[in-house]
Order: sequence, then C-alpha cells, then structure tokens
Amino acid sequence: MGSGVQEQRASLQGEVLPNIHPKTKDLQQTRSILNAIFSGALAGAVAKTAVAPLDRTKIIFQVSSDRFSGKEAYRLIYRTYLKNGFFSLWRGNSATMVRVIPYAAIQFCAHEQYTRILGGYYGFQGKVLPPIPRFLTGAVAGFTAVMLTYPLDMVRARMAVTPKEMYSNILHVFVRISRDEGLKTLYRGFAPTMLGVIPYAGLSFFTYDTLKKLHSEHTGRPDPYSYERLAFGACAGLISQSASYPLDVVRRRMQTAGVTGHTYGTILGTMKEIVVEEGFIRGLYKGLSMNWVKGPLAVGISFTTFDHTQIVLKKLHEMGYTGR
Repeated sequence: MGSGVQEQRASLQGEVLPNIHPKTKDLQQTRSILNAIFSGALAGAVAKTAVAPLDRTKIIFQVSSDRFSGKEAYRLIYRTYLKNGFFSLWRGNSATMVRVIPYAAIQFCAHEQYTRILGGYYGFQGKVLPPIPRFLTGAVAGFTAVMLTYPLDMVRARMAVTPKEMYSNILHVFVRISRDEGLKTLYRGFAPTMLGVIPYAGLSFFTYDTLKKLHSEHTGRPDPYSYERLAFGACAGLISQSASYPLDVVRRRMQTAGVTGHTYGTILGTMKEIVVEEGFIRGLYKGLSMNWVKGPLAVGISFTTFDHTQIVLKKLHEMGYTGR
C-alpha cells in the first residue's frame, strides 16, 4: 500500500534509478524543473482568475475602516458591476497575473526541488517526507517565491483599491510609486508578508501532502480523484489562510498606505492602530469569512491544476518516448 504514490512522486520530481547515464539523469532533472515551472504557472493563473472578483473585494475591505459583512461585500460587488461593468470585477487581475504566474511557478518548482533535496538527505527519496521536513519544504518554497516577486504584489494591491483613472496600467503604477513615494515603497509591507508566508505556504503544502498520504494509505489508490484533490486543497487553504490572516491584513494596509491617507510604519504599530480603531476581531480578521470561500477554492483549484498538469506532461513525454 502506498507504493503507487511513491512511484508517482518519484516520477513527477524527476527521481531516477541507479546506474543511469549522468547525461540522462541531468536531462530528466531539467525536464522535471521545467514541468514544475509550467505546471505551477498554469495552476496559479487558473486559480487566481477564478476568484479574482472575491479577492479584489476582500482587499478593498481589508484596507478600509468600513465594517465587513457578507451583505456589504455583495453590495460592493453589485455596485461595481453596475457602475463600471462586468469586467471591472477583474480590475487589477492583469497585475495579479504578472505577479502570480512567476510566484506560483517559483513556489511549486522550489517545493519540488526542496522535497527532492530533503528526501535524499533524510532517506525518503520519492516518498512523502516526515512531518517537520514536509512543513519546511512548503514554508521555504513560499519564502523563496515571495522574496523574488514582492514588488509585483505591491502593484497588484494598489491597482485593486484605486480607480482606473489613477493608474492606467502596471507600468504606470511602478512609475508613479517610484516618482511620488520612492523606490523603497515598492517593498512596503515586505516584513509582514515574509512572516505570513511561512505558516501559510508551510501549512498549505503540509496539509495537502498529508491528506493525500492518508488517502493512499486508507484506500490503496495512489491517485485521488479530481474532486478529492479539490477537497484536500480546500482544507489546506482553509487552515493555512486562517493561521496567517492577520498578517495579510497588516501587509495590505502597509502596501496601500500611500493612497488611503494612513502612515503605517511597522508591523506592531499597524496592528495596534487597527485594533484601536476597529477592534481585534473586526480589524485583524476583517474579510476572513470571504476568505473562507475564496481561499479554499483558490488553493483547491491550484493544487488540482498543478497535479493534473504534471500527470498530463508525464504521459505526453512517455507517449513521445515510446513513439520513437
């Protein structure tokens, strides 16, 4: 039981048997990296586009002092639709794609590589890692992706909360922020983002891989059905986003301070101001109920798309190889 999962994970991560020519091994490793990059990019794009209207609405509430409720969120979405049209609900999604495609590609690829490296170190090559390394691979993968793509997240947040007259396109956001507020503004909110991504990405990958492992052990099926992958991803999203949500609110406040009239300087100072003005739960957890809809849906779609794309690419490679 579980041998099928081990074989699948080994094949997806580019693990090879001994006594294979070094050039063949290098080629397989390069193919594994490219497949993970492509699969991760596609997974991120599909997931974020699917939930873009909910994500934009959540950010607008996060950066304002208005009280959040499901009814008010619906009213905001409906007013936006009536005033600016259907596609205005996806305003800022182009900036999201510019950020999320490299972010997801780097995160999934990094996770695959860190899993391979730690698997070799702990003697779990091609198998599911023990709990602590399983958490660490996700946390470090998220850390790596955020570190390399953060200014794009800053730009996306600005576009989500401002009218289209203020910023015409992504490049315009970069130019205006750099000119009016200084280049360092592009990294405002970087610290809470880095602190938040460790529990978020760590718990996300940990929960998803753990649920797949338990599923394989109890059913004897190495590959979960698509709806099971979606459910596992949804659980991963629910747990990880709930754990890191206050830091998400803090980073959004710091990112959009230049257009909301606030001057947030530090993580603790921002948290204190939010709690004093809006209360602990209503301030730091504003929009969490919407995130319980958006987050699990996005994470479920992301993991499912990644896994299926990896499987399809593997089958296409095998078909091409056997057809030679």
